[in-house]
Amino acid sequence: MRTLIRKNPKPSVLVTGGAGYIGSHAVLALKDSGWPVAVLDNLSAGFRSAVADDVPFYNGNVGDKDLLLRIFEEQMIGAIMHFAGSVVVPHSVANPLAYYHNNTVNAHILIETAARAGIPHFIFSSTAAVYGSPLVDRVSEETPCAPINPYGWSKLMTEQMLKDVSFAGEMNHCALRYFNVAGADPDGRAGQSTVGATHLIKVAIEAALGKRDSVAIFGTDYDTSDGSGVRDYIHVTDLAVAHVLALEALIEQPEQSLTMNCGYGRGFSVLEVLDAVDRVTNNKLVRIADDRRAGDPATLIADPTKIRETLNWRPQFDNLETIVRHALRWERKLCENC
Repeated sequence: MRTLIRKNPKPSVLVTGGAGYIGSHAVLALKDSGWPVAVLDNLSAGFRSAVADDVPFYNGNVGDKDLLLRIFEEQMIGAIMHFAGSVVVPHSVANPLAYYHNNTVNAHILIETAARAGIPHFIFSSTAAVYGSPLVDRVSEETPCAPINPYGWSKLMTEQMLKDVSFAGEMNHCALRYFNVAGADPDGRAGQSTVGATHLIKVAIEAALGKRDSVAIFGTDYDTSDGSGVRDYIHVTDLAVAHVLALEALIEQPEQSLTMNCGYGRGFSVLEVLDAVDRVTNNKLVRIADDRRAGDPATLIADPTKIRETLNWRPQFDNLETIVRHALRWERKLCENC
């Protein structure tokens, strides 16, 4: 197989899952920074309308080698941002093999095909779920990985594949371990449109706007300040910018690979998040206590020191109510289009 030759100082970036929630924001961040972009998405969870008409779009699966090779050649791809995958923790517990196939087997095909085509840089959408239920208040990249659900294991397996491929000199990579992603593009260009979403802030705002009758609180007996689970919420636009900075770092130092947490380093309980939604929407949500969900840890908060120091990443939207306001604005826009 021939190696593709790229001369553009900003090579084209293939964004898998680029019609989905986080992927579509990454496309915006790349375009805003002047990067040529192409999107591959099978639209199982994404929306064609989330991708601008001037972005080359391919409807297909990341496990399709022939399609991947065609995209690599047609678009002269020089880097990949891989977002395509399954993301709901309880679903992974109920149907683990589907998660290992979509998140790990398909990732293997994508990585192998990219390496053989000579694509030198790979950004991977990983997760804080690789840490499981850590015994520390803040999780650093040195915290032992011990997933407690198939979702976390499927992502950790892909991280290991990338480490081994990078060690073999095939490409360099960056695995970004997300904490809880929320919010929407501040300019209203993108947001979370998922039907039947399970993300807390999305669910709460839908309830505030009458799309749901109530909000379930999965677990009220955790060892936390108010008994509900505690998470580190990161604005999706700050996360998207981190991907662009990570790509720049890989290109500047092609012999380095990186693994970094993406969070703000501060946790909010489920009840605190619902209180924030009440304040922003001037509405009182109906709250229903429910059992814990399988695979959910009590607390998960990032130590973001490494990403701040390595990428000089400076979040612009590190405020819970700002995240809620942007998500609310997007949800109201969706209602206008109903």
